[in-house]
Amino acid sequence: MNNLFDELCKDYRFKEGFHTCINCGTCTAVCPAAEFYKYDPRKIVDTVQTRDDEKIEALLKSDTIWYCGECMSCVTRCPRKNGPGLVIMALRDLSVRLGYFTESEKGRQILPLTHLLTGNILNYGYCVHPKTFKWEEHKESGPVWKWHLEHLEQSMERAGANYMKDGPGVLRKIPQEALDELKAIFDVTGGTERIRLVEEYSGKKAAEMGMSPEEYEKMAFEYCSDKHFNE
Repeated sequence: MNNLFDELCKDYRFKEGFHTCINCGTCTAVCPAAEFYKYDPRKIVDTVQTRDDEKIEALLKSDTIWYCGECMSCVTRCPRKNGPGLVIMALRDLSVRLGYFTESEKGRQILPLTHLLTGNILNYGYCVHPKTFKWEEHKESGPVWKWHLEHLEQSMERAGANYMKDGPGVLRKIPQEALDELKAIFDVTGGTERIRLVEEYSGKKAAEMGMSPEEYEKMAFEYCSDKHFNE
């Protein structure tokens, strides 16, 4: 493999988002994630700008690149038209391709998110779907949502949704033909390969940590330390 900076340069998002950074800090000032996390997009661009493989590798293995919400506020304010959010996307993609994401707490969360979100898209045609929302895993949603899940079809009917039925309407059943098209899009654009890589590297990390795949995914989904947040 070429050096890490050269690999980043192959990503069109990096080409669009990485120009001449003058370290003004405007991106950090406007960044919503920087308000809550120990996160500084200016420092990320500055690190990448060094072209230092050791420093870039440390970024790829860190929690830092997973704090960004990809809102692109940085793009709207940068006086040099940089896009730190786009740089982050390229860093995340490279981190997954090299398996470095399993070295950080936030990076390991990619496994359950991949299974949940892409599973919903490929199986139901929706990013979020009530069928896969388990109250036991989201008790902060409260007793009202627990009741709704226990009476899902009744709740959906009262709300006017066409829940998992043919025809138009909210949460309608997506035809299999459309789901097959979504799968084909994943295959062509690299989404299917991305899922495979996330599962492969996560499986290796689970074995390294002495966990079953199920234990590892549960840990990645539930555990969150307090080291990430601003005081």
